[in-house]
Amino acid sequence: MGHRLSKIYTRTGDDGTTGLGDGARVKKTSPRVEAMGAVDELNSVIGILLTQDVPEDIQAPLTDIQHELFDLGGELSIPGRTAITEAQVERLEATLDQLNAGLSPLKEFILPGGSQTSATCHLARAICRRAERRTHALSEVEKINVVAAKYLNRLSDLLFVMARVLNARAGRGDVLWQPGKNR
Repeated sequence: MGHRLSKIYTRTGDDGTTGLGDGARVKKTSPRVEAMGAVDELNSVIGILLTQDVPEDIQAPLTDIQHELFDLGGELSIPGRTAITEAQVERLEATLDQLNAGLSPLKEFILPGGSQTSATCHLARAICRRAERRTHALSEVEKINVVAAKYLNRLSDLLFVMARVLNARAGRGDVLWQPGKNR
């Protein structure tokens, strides 16, 4: 393993900059740091989800995803580095297809909710969408691995399906949106 932090605070970020993995200093408001932060936030909420009662066929992929998100954060922290591959996107797709096969087709929009695990999974999905947007914003100003954004797009789809599965297995149906409900 590489360099270990023996001291957590360095004071080097007090001026509004942070260090990237290659040693470069950038503003904490840069698109790269925004993308890294959104991926970190996503990983954290998946960690919260995994503290709940999650079935093994959802827990195992989420644990793998946490490791991949850490790899993605590392990729984003070193300009020009590639860590996320098409094979990882394909694995997400296979998991998505497997979990979605047991669900009824959607005919209406659904709201986040139902069970606590499902609602937490929907929160992860929403944060994943933000991470994807931040990654695309970064790609508008710097060259990145385009597979990284593709991975986040597929992951948000998978989190949506996982949320539906978690509700179904908890004996809760999808929470259907009722347009104009309180007019």
